[in-house]
Amino acid sequence: MSIYVVGHKSPDTDSVASAIAYAALKKAMGVDAVAAMQGELNPESKLVLDRFGFSAPTIMTDAAGKQIMLVDFSDLAQGPANMSDVVEVVDHHKIGDVTTNSPIFFYAKPVGCTCTVINEIYKTNGIAIDKKVAGIMTAAILSDTVNFKSPTCTPDDKAAVKELAAIAGIADTSALFMDMLKAKSAIDGVPVKDLLNRDYKDFDMNGKKVGIGQLELATLDQAAGCRADLVKALTALKAEGRHSVLFMLTDVVKEGTELLVVSDDPALIEKAFGGKLTNGAMWCPGMMSRKKQTVPPMQKAFGC
Repeated sequence: MSIYVVGHKSPDTDSVASAIAYAALKKAMGVDAVAAMQGELNPESKLVLDRFGFSAPTIMTDAAGKQIMLVDFSDLAQGPANMSDVVEVVDHHKIGDVTTNSPIFFYAKPVGCTCTVINEIYKTNGIAIDKKVAGIMTAAILSDTVNFKSPTCTPDDKAAVKELAAIAGIADTSALFMDMLKAKSAIDGVPVKDLLNRDYKDFDMNGKKVGIGQLELATLDQAAGCRADLVKALTALKAEGRHSVLFMLTDVVKEGTELLVVSDDPALIEKAFGGKLTNGAMWCPGMMSRKKQTVPPMQKAFGC
């Protein structure tokens, strides 16, 4: 029976590349592993797969009757429906609420990208990484660490990119990142719903449902024309039963985020980030990472 390797909902480049890379590793170890994803490719991920010669993984949103390996998440809310038979987890986020009936292989490290962890597992098992796989892993690490600018970036991530880029034959990783950023930040004509879903996650914060999305841009001016529609879409999301919805418009060049907020308790959000909301938004200098700079202050504010 095939085992499905799947990343989180609203797949990003790390969740897709991790699924492909980890399925390739498990196949090399004699396991019938199939890479999967829970939604369509975003523009950045599509560029990466096209560049290194991969087709999109199979879409799998219902895990009923399937054994699955999780990459890049361990939260039930981020998994496919009917997820019950989890046999492995590889991640770089906080430990989530997935439980199992028996001991499993669970490998998580506080690094900037799941592909950095997978690179380590390849080396530990003495298995060579395919050139094309090394290419998408390199791209995933560059994406998740924002070309090493994110506070989540570690020396392990930088070392992994050096190793993987050499295998893949990538001479200029910064040029690769800029191509990815151009694809990621090209938003003209893109429906607002698609922009929200490019990188969006729901979190349980002390019994309250909180949504946090992120859109990385070369400049905030790119979002000026759709800002009002974004706020309307966030308001609609909140009306579905969420306490708060936050959306990070991250300026990669300025290295900061304009945080759009729709909340039952705006004062709580202001307290969490030490700022003042003006017309439902605040500028957060230095904020680049949802995982390290947005989620933890929110959890603290909610008493998690």
